[in-house]
Amino acid sequence: MLLTSLGGIAQSAYAEGNISIAQQFGIGYLILDVVRDQHLIEKQGKEEGLDIKVEWRTLSGATAINEALLSGALDVASAGVPPMLTVWDRTRGRQNVKAIASLGSMPNYLLSNNPAVKNIKDLSQKDRIAVPAAGVGFQSRTLQIETAKLYGAGDFKRFDALSVSLPHPDANAALIAGGTEITSHFSSPPFQYQALEHPAVHKILSSYDVLGGPGTFNVLYTTQKYHDENPKTYRAFYAALAEASRIIQADKAAAARTYIRTENSKLPLALIEKIVKDPEIDFTISPERTFIYAEKLHELGVLKNKADSWKDYFFPEAWTHPGS
Repeated sequence: MLLTSLGGIAQSAYAEGNISIAQQFGIGYLILDVVRDQHLIEKQGKEEGLDIKVEWRTLSGATAINEALLSGALDVASAGVPPMLTVWDRTRGRQNVKAIASLGSMPNYLLSNNPAVKNIKDLSQKDRIAVPAAGVGFQSRTLQIETAKLYGAGDFKRFDALSVSLPHPDANAALIAGGTEITSHFSSPPFQYQALEHPAVHKILSSYDVLGGPGTFNVLYTTQKYHDENPKTYRAFYAALAEASRIIQADKAAAARTYIRTENSKLPLALIEKIVKDPEIDFTISPERTFIYAEKLHELGVLKNKADSWKDYFFPEAWTHPGS
């Protein structure tokens, strides 16, 4: 997937029949890959009487994604639950950013190539943890919540000083190769599966351990303005996401082929099929355990606003599905 410049496209935002969408790297965005591959937004748009023009972007890291959304250079952003909650918190009463849908529940693994590191308590000043957005992304916030459990709320940023911002593909390559400052990587599918095929790499923590079970990894989100001013486009987009989820569930082998094709991935098809069929992974648009992040990050002072339920930070269209 090509990385397209964000410059000069702000004029397309908030125009009914236009939608610009940013995704990041990894199989956590398979629902979007299927939507794109099968032109489902355009298909659903015709049901609404619209010819929808779709623009796709690929970016790495929640910070860049959120800046693009708030500047008007994007209509729809995608990132982990904590970055979405951060921008929801900071835009209340202004842009009023909220989530559209989940992109699926899947674990993220904290991996290490340091044999001395068996769990996060073993991490030392000699270790560096690669994450897409140090201190603020899904992986960092998940680690902060776990750190608060172990060391107390006052020390929840203990491992921020060891964290380095690096896109998943680069971090994965560094972890597998060894010999760099990167000794750990808070990874995501498919990268964690690829890394674990190497004997020097082992898992020290899963995001599911932190959440107490399966939980949403990535979500899609937008501003109140885009939601309200583009009702037909928004409905078509939401319907396309729901359709893509059903397509994946119906034929996971075909979905794996779609990922390889859409992402121009060099990974073996057998590996991608294994990931898509992993019982830990569910490509559902229903949010799962997102409220744990909202609750814990408010307790830690990361979020100023307290959510009473997951529905506070999701647009109403998502309420028709189960959620948490």
